[in-house]
Amino acid sequence: MSQTHAVDGILFDNDGVLVNSIPTAMRIWREWAKQRSLGIDPTVDFPHGMPAREYIATLVPEGEADEAYRELDETEIAHAHEVDAIPGAAELTASLPADRWVVVTSAGRDLATARVRAAGHDPQQMVSVDDVTNGKPHPEPYLRGAELLGLEPSRVAVFEDASAGVQAARAAGVGLVVGVGDQLDPSTVDVLVPDLSSVRRLPSDEGIVLEFDV
Repeated sequence: MSQTHAVDGILFDNDGVLVNSIPTAMRIWREWAKQRSLGIDPTVDFPHGMPAREYIATLVPEGEADEAYRELDETEIAHAHEVDAIPGAAELTASLPADRWVVVTSAGRDLATARVRAAGHDPQQMVSVDDVTNGKPHPEPYLRGAELLGLEPSRVAVFEDASAGVQAARAAGVGLVVGVGDQLDPSTVDVLVPDLSSVRRLPSDEGIVLEFDV
């Protein structure tokens, strides 16, 4: 069974939606915690979709968060080449007009750029955690993304894999929320797909028409 939806632009979360970075990231976070002798596994109950800097601040002593974030970020950038694309993701972004989609991520710009390009995507526009005052689940990232497209949020689709991102999209008033993967409550999104091989752009003279296998 399939269903179609028409939008004027798309805002993609990055990790877990366009880029399969979770296994690499979890390994790096565990090694980082061990080197810092934190005595915990930071990947247990990891708050996917939450800005890393905010989570790190809950793990390290007060005053060390900035240094710890830079240390971890540099390591993740150095290993960005190890990630690959979520199935169907590179084909979908390649099928879209370059000025009609934006990457909206809770990662820093340098890390997000390294990962998304390693996975075969070439976004012209991005909203990273470095570009906003409030990260997800606040609506600011997705409001900024819609603004970059010059569109009202109601005319935009958001692709997300994390509950914090879905909350941000809903709060921003986007017209279509597409859940990706198996970590979301289906009742919180408009469409749920296992990966982006279940999504394709259909020919259309107006807007972006997406077909979903559901």
